[in-house]
Amino acid sequence: MDASQGTGISALPEGCISNVLSFTSPYDACTLSVVSSLFNNAAESDTVWERFLPTDFQSIISRSLDHQSLSASSSSKKQLYFRLCQNPILIDDGKKSFTLDKWTGKKCYMLSARDLTIVWGDTPTYWRWVSDPDSRFKEVAELISVCWLEICGKINTQMLSPAAMYTAYLVFKLTKEAYGLQSHPAKVSVGLAGSESFTRSVFLDVEREQRRGSFNRRGNFGLLASVPNAGSDGGYPKERADGWLEIKLGEFFNKEGKDGELEMSVLELKGGHWKGGLVVQGIEIRPIRE
Repeated sequence: MDASQGTGISALPEGCISNVLSFTSPYDACTLSVVSSLFNNAAESDTVWERFLPTDFQSIISRSLDHQSLSASSSSKKQLYFRLCQNPILIDDGKKSFTLDKWTGKKCYMLSARDLTIVWGDTPTYWRWVSDPDSRFKEVAELISVCWLEICGKINTQMLSPAAMYTAYLVFKLTKEAYGLQSHPAKVSVGLAGSESFTRSVFLDVEREQRRGSFNRRGNFGLLASVPNAGSDGGYPKERADGWLEIKLGEFFNKEGKDGELEMSVLELKGGHWKGGLVVQGIEIRPIRE
C-alpha cells in the first residue's frame, strides 16, 4: 500500500504536508522527499522552497544584470533555489556576487576587489587591475609592490541573513614571483563600525606553514617571530574548491534586526618592507553551518 493511502501524517492533504516541510530546512525537505510519493510531491512545492529563499530574494535578483533570464529560466522555486546555490550571480554593477548556502538557505556574498578600499589601489606603480579567467568578477587587483598593505571592506548587516553566524575570508592567490609576504604577519579584523573588532595575526604566504617545521628543526627561531600557533584556526591560507586561496579574517554574529556596517580589514603596516605578488579577488562573507 502506498504511504499516501495510510493513516497518520500520510493521510494529511499534500498542501498541509508542504506547509509543515516549509518549517524545516532544505536538507530536511530533500531527505523527507524519499519517504513516499506524497512527501516527494509535497517537497517539490513552491510553498516549501519560497520559504527557504530569503524574503528579499526578488529584490536581490533585480540587482543582477541578467535578472530577467534568471527568473524566466527557473520553472519552480526549488530550481531557482538550487541555481542560486550553485551559480553565483553578480549584483550591484558586477561588484558583488550573491549565492545561497545549499544546506541552510542563508545568504553568502563576495565583495569584489573593486568593491573594497585598497590603499594605493589606483596607483599603477603599486597595484594593477587585470582580468583573470578564474575569477567570477571582471577584474582582480594584483599587487606590484608596496610597503603599506591595507585592504578594507564593508557590508550592511541588513544584507545578511538574520540570527546567523558568519565568517569573512580574504579570497586571493599568489603569483609565482610573489615576495615579502612571508616576513611579517598581517593583522586581520572583523567587527561592527563603532564597536570593538576581533583582531588576530595571519600569514598570507601559503608556503610558510610548509617551511615552519624545517625552521624549527634548524633552530632558526628568529625567522618565526609572531608566527600563529600551529593549532590556531585559520592562521594560514587554505585552498578552495575553485582553486583560489582564502584566509579567515574573523567571525560575526548577525543579530536579528541589528542594523550597522560590518567592517573587515587586512593590514600589514609595521614591517616597513616591500611585498608583491598578491592577487585579490575579494572578501567573502558566508554563514557557518551548525
